[in-house]
Amino acid sequence: MKLHTIDTGFFKLDGGAMFGVVPKTMWQKLNPPDERNMCTWAMRCLLIEDGKQLILIDCGLGNKQDEKFFSHYLPHGDANLEKSLNQLGFTRSDITDVLLSHLHFDHCGGAIERDKDGKLVPVFKNATYWSNEKHWEWAAQPNAREKASFLKENIQPIQESGQLKFAEEGSTAINPNITLKTTSGHTESMFIPHIKTGDKTIVYCADLFPSMAHLPLPYVMAYDTRPLLTLDEKQKFLTQAIAGNYVFFFEHDKSIECCSLKQTERGVREDVVFRLSEL
Repeated sequence: MKLHTIDTGFFKLDGGAMFGVVPKTMWQKLNPPDERNMCTWAMRCLLIEDGKQLILIDCGLGNKQDEKFFSHYLPHGDANLEKSLNQLGFTRSDITDVLLSHLHFDHCGGAIERDKDGKLVPVFKNATYWSNEKHWEWAAQPNAREKASFLKENIQPIQESGQLKFAEEGSTAINPNITLKTTSGHTESMFIPHIKTGDKTIVYCADLFPSMAHLPLPYVMAYDTRPLLTLDEKQKFLTQAIAGNYVFFFEHDKSIECCSLKQTERGVREDVVFRLSEL
């Protein structure tokens, strides 16, 4: 099994929303905001090469939205999904499975594009798209709080394509070395994939720990639908991570890909910081 980082560029989100109740005097040292209070975040995906399978976890924002939409999130950077795949010697048609941690636009927008006639179609023609049925139903009929994050143009075309399959908590349906865990504080039944490779377990943190700065328990996003549940889920995951010597892979940290963990007097914190390629 080989693991590859897939960079799809950067975007901006409000710093206060990303750090919740943590005072700006504290979080601005971790991710300095611009004059609009916006901080830069990565959209970092993970590619798993295992025999005949080429599995992509999340796929970034994509490029099909209009100028008004992009003006809110200011996507930038030289990297994109297709370029990152090509640099590894792969094309979109090589992807066999697309695992979507959840259906917020910055995680699944790159799964769908407009064809030459303007029709919304899957980017990965030969892939099975994997989601969680509870989460899918949650996203298909969104609450008012998350409606702006669950976009129909990212969701309906996947189901209409016939390429959609569901997996549940604890499933290894995609690959025997990938165990799907779920959390529901950020949004209902978000996947947190655990990838076993050699003697290591790599945890794709999605939006449970969007960046390394979110390791401390109180650092919970204001976007989370159930912040107290997130707090509990983080504590349980960190306990498991220390016991299992997990490596955390961060989707949104603008500069840090991975870290190991250690127990300190202040709680679980990063130990060694490194790039996935150095593992």
